[in-house]
Amino acid sequence: MKKIASFTVDHTMLLPGMYISRVDGDITTYDMRVVRPNTPPPLTNSEMHSFEHMFATEIRNGLIGPDVIYFGPMGCQTGFYLLVRNPNEARVNRAVGDALSVIMGHTGAVYGASEKECGNYANLDLSAAKAVAARYMKIFSGIANY
Repeated sequence: MKKIASFTVDHTMLLPGMYISRVDGDITTYDMRVVRPNTPPPLTNSEMHSFEHMFATEIRNGLIGPDVIYFGPMGCQTGFYLLVRNPNEARVNRAVGDALSVIMGHTGAVYGASEKECGNYANLDLSAAKAVAARYMKIFSGIANY
């Protein structure tokens, strides 16, 4: 059986950062790595879920919103995938930095934190989303000159 592309990446070499994981036609997949693979502790479910709600909402309502195909967590609990159509690196970097900044300063509820909007809304925690955003902003600022 042929390996899927993500299993051909040497995870022992990956560090926290933002990488182009793959390009499929006009869609680019960014690997937004928050935790070094196989280096405990991984992101918790609440951290991933809360950050996903906040970041997905912000990135889809921001500078590159119409070009965002998908944003979601990695099953290995080390980061997230951002899929963008026809990306411009400077615009993607600006949009990611803007979304992180908004999340860190957010004072309301986690977006979509209701039984009607989410299948596990009780697992959402704004402080967890903010902590992931702040952690990733430190990583991201060093690589993107944001």
